[in-house]
Amino acid sequence: MAVQSVQSRDDTRDQALPGYAVAAIREEGRWRCARLDAAALVDLDAAITELRAQRSTGAVVGLLDVDDEFFVLLRPAPGGVSLLVSDAVAALDYDVAADVLDLLRIDLPAEGEDALWPEGDLGILADLGLPAEELEVLVGELELYPDEQLATIARRCGFADALDEVVGGR
Repeated sequence: MAVQSVQSRDDTRDQALPGYAVAAIREEGRWRCARLDAAALVDLDAAITELRAQRSTGAVVGLLDVDDEFFVLLRPAPGGVSLLVSDAVAALDYDVAADVLDLLRIDLPAEGEDALWPEGDLGILADLGLPAEELEVLVGELELYPDEQLATIARRCGFADALDEVVGGR
């Protein structure tokens, strides 16, 4: 589902969070990864803007590992951006997750909600080798940390080595 970007919130710009923000770019059958600015972890609009600036003829996928709590996948498209947040409940505590739900036009979870569930486009990587059903199972693996889930996603899509080069030493 393609949706448009939202304005960033001024209160998130100066916050720093642990994790990483990476663009995976496929050109001429080869993957490369590039680190995004740390602001992408707190400001969804910053992440979308940086991904759009990659200007690739191939696939561009954003991977956000936010505070080792959840991840966000982003995929710019001509009419908007496809999104997936691994844990919708994270929107109660993290602006970037709340912005994802806002763009998806999904209400925030109820206060005190503790069940983990993904929201967004589970088919976001289907054309890159990771069907929606497999991504749903992977997101539901509670014993895996978000960086481990993203490493598995990268392996399934074929850019694990490129991702490891960028985030291996964090």
